This record gives sequence, C-alpha cells and structure tokens, in this order.
Amino acid sequence: MLTVPVRQLGESERRAVERLLDRDPFAGAQVAERVAARGLAWWRADGRILGYGARRQLESICWVGGNLTPILADPTAVAAFADLLAGEERICSSIVGRADAVLGLWERLSTHWGPARDVRPNQPLLATDALPGVPVDPEVRQVRAGEVDALFPAAVAMYTEEVGASPLIDDGGRSYRRRVTELVRAGRAYARFVDGRVVFKAELAVVTRRTAQVQGVWVDPQWRGRGIATAAMAAVVRDALLRVAPTVSLYVNDFNLPARRVYRRCGFRPVGTLATVLF
Repeated sequence: MLTVPVRQLGESERRAVERLLDRDPFAGAQVAERVAARGLAWWRADGRILGYGARRQLESICWVGGNLTPILADPTAVAAFADLLAGEERICSSIVGRADAVLGLWERLSTHWGPARDVRPNQPLLATDALPGVPVDPEVRQVRAGEVDALFPAAVAMYTEEVGASPLIDDGGRSYRRRVTELVRAGRAYARFVDGRVVFKAELAVVTRRTAQVQGVWVDPQWRGRGIATAAMAAVVRDALLRVAPTVSLYVNDFNLPARRVYRRCGFRPVGTLATVLF
C-alpha cells in the first residue's frame, strides 16, 4: 500500500484543516472546537495535528493528544498515521472517531500500544436540527455557578459508569472538577434537581459553529424507569438549538438500548458510526 509522508501541521495550514473538518462536522467536532480555540501552533494547543496528503491537497488529519482522533482517514491514511505513531510512546487515553479508521488504527497499533482496557466498535453517531416533537421537562435548566458541589458527585457517577474507571484516581479528581466547573461557567451544563440532588444531567461537552455535542447524559439510578429521560433530554436539545448551535449531536454505545430509544424520540437520526478504544 503506497502512502505519502505524514507531517505535523502548523498555523499556515489552518484554513485547509478547517475545510477538511467542515466535511465531517459531527465526528470531527471535538477537534474543530480545539482548532477554533487555539489554532494549530503546538505551543498553544494541548495536542498536535498530523496531516496526510500532498502539501497542496490535504486528505486527512489525525489529532494526537489526550485522545487520538482520525478525521476522514481512508485505509492509506490510516496506514500512514499508524506507521508514524507506532514508533512513539502512547500518550492518549483513548482512540475515538469514525469506526473504520479507529479500528484500522487499532489493528496496526495494538501490538505497540496494547492491551486496551475496552474496545467499543459500534457507537451510533446521531444528530438533529429540529426542535423535539415531545414535551420538554421545564425543571431541566442550566446549572448555576454555586451548584458545582451538587453536580460533581453526579458527574463522577456518570463518568465511572460510562468509562469503567473513576475520574478521581489520578489526581483526586482535581482536573475533572475543573472541567465540570468550566462547563458550568460556560452555560453548557444542564440538570434537574430534586431536593437539592441531581436526578438528571447532561453537558454540551463540545460546541462548534456547526454543532453542539452532548455528552455525560445520566439519570440517577433511583429515578430510572420513571420516564423522565425523554422530556429531560428534549429540554437540553431545545435549548441548545435555540441558543447555541444549528444542530445537536451525540454518540451512544450500541448496547444502550434505553438511551437510543430516548434519543430517537427526541428526533435524533443516524449520521454514522464511531468506535472507541479505551486505555
């Protein structure tokens, strides 16, 4: 398989990167947000972007940082990225992106970076640009700055349940709490409170000019099965569409059938399949 050299991209190629990200606005949302906020200069970013393709014809990119994210990577680009990355120490905590590219990378990198803690090969990527056609929960609202202490235990519970590891392990949760606080201050954290306790939560973890990506959706186990999730999620989608971005997107594990039913009721439609490799 013939490949062209992979190179690290700099600020001079930002326009080309942005054009490429616009071609995959949902799977590339996290990378697009970082590029918009910090550009491509390595000293301003928390990662670097590798490019594949001729200098005047960028075909694919790969974000290398806390996550490894290939964008529009066909098999030749996957091979080229893997050849370079196999010689480097792994710094990412996950590989996430379109399933074909992620699984192709992992097939080539597993002998160098393995073993993985978990591989999730089928995560439906969903999006909507229409206001929900179901009633919204009027008690779901943006979390206020003084409510971080109430939100944080729910966020920890969600993360531990979803990822299979506690965010408190590495530094006692300081970095994770900073992230939760940032989302609250930015008006991107939502919750329903009952007697001061969070029974539903969700965040707009990624926001670009093309989409607001929802993550961290969680219902208190004691409230599951009561039918609150659809109206609560509809409230988040409605506010995000009216206030934040022209579309709302998210991805979900294929085996999480209750969540998939909720998202379908809220108007989400499939726009692809992601995969995640967790370390």
